Amino acid sequence: MKLKNLFTLALTVLSCYAFAQQNATQIKGELKLKRSNVKLFKVTNGKATEIANTVPTKSGKFGFLFYPEYEGVYVIGTGNDISPNENHLFYFKGGDQLDVTFLDTAYVLNGKLNSKENIVLKQWKDLTNPLYQKAINFMKVQSTFMDYFPQQEAIVAKSKTFLNGKATGNAKFDQQIKDIMQLDLASYATNFLNTPRSAHPSTEEYSDFYSTLKANEISKTTKKVYNYPYGLRTLSALVSVNMRQDKKQYKPGAEGLNTYISYIPNDTLKGDLVLENLVRYKDYDSYKAITDQFGKYLLTKAQKEKDNALISPLLTYKPGTDGLKFAYPDKEGKQVSFASLKGKVVLVDVWATWCGPCRAEFPSLKQLEKDVEGKPIQIVSISTDSEKDKEKWLKMIKDENLGGMQLYAGQDNEFSKYYKVNTIPRFLVFDKNGKIVSVDAPRPSNPKLKELLFAEAAK
Repeated sequence: MKLKNLFTLALTVLSCYAFAQQNATQIKGELKLKRSNVKLFKVTNGKATEIANTVPTKSGKFGFLFYPEYEGVYVIGTGNDISPNENHLFYFKGGDQLDVTFLDTAYVLNGKLNSKENIVLKQWKDLTNPLYQKAINFMKVQSTFMDYFPQQEAIVAKSKTFLNGKATGNAKFDQQIKDIMQLDLASYATNFLNTPRSAHPSTEEYSDFYSTLKANEISKTTKKVYNYPYGLRTLSALVSVNMRQDKKQYKPGAEGLNTYISYIPNDTLKGDLVLENLVRYKDYDSYKAITDQFGKYLLTKAQKEKDNALISPLLTYKPGTDGLKFAYPDKEGKQVSFASLKGKVVLVDVWATWCGPCRAEFPSLKQLEKDVEGKPIQIVSISTDSEKDKEKWLKMIKDENLGGMQLYAGQDNEFSKYYKVNTIPRFLVFDKNGKIVSVDAPRPSNPKLKELLFAEAAK
């Protein structure tokens, strides 16, 4: 290669590296308290999710270099993903720098390279830190409502003018800081009431600020709750406080849950609180009784995945229990749902193009298709091929003249997780009402499968 080309290549590499560095967020810090590691969290649907952690040096130095998935709130601290304790909120976008020292009860920003957004957040933390310490760090800082309520009222009053003269020029942050302030104050106020104290106030003794805290105000949409690292925790606590204010006792089961979510106008957030409730159920029948009534609020992919993860350990796959309500695209890309097959006995074949034993069943499966023709039986083949092999799947359907209903679920799919499909081929049979007959049925090469299908079709 010519010298000129080498020089050009070197400049290109350096330029790419410099560009990458400019878009990376750099965090430099020092830990002035004895903790084993420092963690970095992102915000995922109203919860903190750990994305990195580091062990400080003997002198307490630590750092992170990362590319923010989004512009917005992140969390750094020595705490966990559940509680705000020992964790602090920061705002990052690509290319930001943070130089911070964590103390026992606060943090300090160092130097002149910290962003305007994080300077405002630090000022907000300084104003509200007395509430944070008494409400969140309550194991170390003892307090009762008699000293907390007056301090809370004074800080809430100051918060009304806090943003005067503090515009950062970042319109997104200047809007979001208002939500952060609202939810921080709500978090502290509700956490104070919901944690052990030597004296607890009656609802009549609540200070004026509590009359302004309304769960339905922050939950009209998912935005405020989902962008805050303790959003769902705070929303749940607010509902509890509002119920107390309304003299409504929480009752177990569906009746209590119905009252609980009635404070939430947004259906997606209702679904999140339903899932929080479902965690406590340890048997399938009790779990299913709740999802039968409230499952309509499990709307997002994340909610459905959490539902499957919670119910999976409880499943016995007993005949007569409901089958998973799946939906996958067919070879033309049209979405086909399990519910649309009601009225037919359904045979599901879980397979992949790379699976030799799956292909070995092709002749028997084709014969079975002929044998069931005219009967209320639907054969559904679900491919678990990876995305890169999707074209291979389509080609095999054509080349092998595969019949039935061909659906594509992909490698990491909910159907396989739900039914614990660890080896393929796997055949499952469901009755005309979508209930389980067998989740480990004989293969088409075994005459017993046809006998089973015909017996169900005759019912």
